[in-house]
Amino acid sequence: IVHVDMDAFYAQVEMREHPEYRQRQLILAEDPRHNGGHGVVATANYAARALGVHSAMSAVEALRLAPDALFVRPNFTLYRAVSAQVHEIFHRYTDIVEGVAFDEAYLDVTANKLGFTAAIALAHHMQQTIFDELHLTSSVGVSFNKFLAKLASEHNKPVGFTFVGVDDIRSFLDSLPVGDIQGVGKQTEIKMKELGIETGAQLYQTDQSTLLAHFGKMGYEFYRRIRGVDDRQVEWQRERKSLGNERTFNPFLQSEEEVQAQLTRLAELLATALTKRQMHGKTLVLKVRTEAFVTETKRLTQIDFYANDALLFERLAQEIWEDLGGFQERIRLLGLTMTGLAPVTFENLPLDLYH
Repeated sequence: IVHVDMDAFYAQVEMREHPEYRQRQLILAEDPRHNGGHGVVATANYAARALGVHSAMSAVEALRLAPDALFVRPNFTLYRAVSAQVHEIFHRYTDIVEGVAFDEAYLDVTANKLGFTAAIALAHHMQQTIFDELHLTSSVGVSFNKFLAKLASEHNKPVGFTFVGVDDIRSFLDSLPVGDIQGVGKQTEIKMKELGIETGAQLYQTDQSTLLAHFGKMGYEFYRRIRGVDDRQVEWQRERKSLGNERTFNPFLQSEEEVQAQLTRLAELLATALTKRQMHGKTLVLKVRTEAFVTETKRLTQIDFYANDALLFERLAQEIWEDLGGFQERIRLLGLTMTGLAPVTFENLPLDLYH
């Protein structure tokens, strides 16, 4: 299993696009000096992280820690596009890819498309290919299960490469702080330390009954994982239950005409996404959130699958919109989603069996 984690992905993409950012402490968030102190940090580059800035921190706290930092509004459309390029590279090696986020994925390379006989060589080649083609660095972990591969990728960031084999388990896990072990959150870490468990070695020495008594089912997982046991598969064909898009508008939509234009756009995006994934569905859902944060959803369900037709989706979305009362106040969010999905594996034609 190979685990790839792009290094400070959003910040790195911004520094690639804007080389002048590279010498600055960079924080991806709205500048709290310009919006009344609102906002949270999406991510930060390593220069800002060295000062204690991290994702999900309030922008005000980030400014206190890094008063000279450059604040940049995140561009998620750009990051999504670059992530698609990274994932295209993954699929050159194997189709057994489990995307965890824009910047992170597991790959099962037991069998691979390029004929590599050693996972280490394949992973090095992939890491270099990402850098050569996209000018982005990544950290890579290689091991025989997901738990160890992820820990390995985090071991030597940024631009890290770590292999953990069967003979490396104890030397690798024993020295880890328990807080670094996947599944150990802040409260669990506090509880473990109260039990005298601060390192991987101390967790390894704790008997199973003690872990079960204090942590329930997760106690059993901790007992297994600290021994290097993880049976989870790379989930590369998880069934999607819905597909669609939501868009938040700033400034808000101010008129019926603006809403209709966005419904057209959402219908086109939905038809494209369904066609690309070779899926179709039976329930169309429109989500509307007003300026006052009032959210309404309404759905249309039919017995047969909807055709993947943007004009059809647009007409149905307009019908739902009218049922909700049309434009009455400014709109901050619209979403159009298809649920009840199934693969388009054959033509679903309604047949009259008696003719």
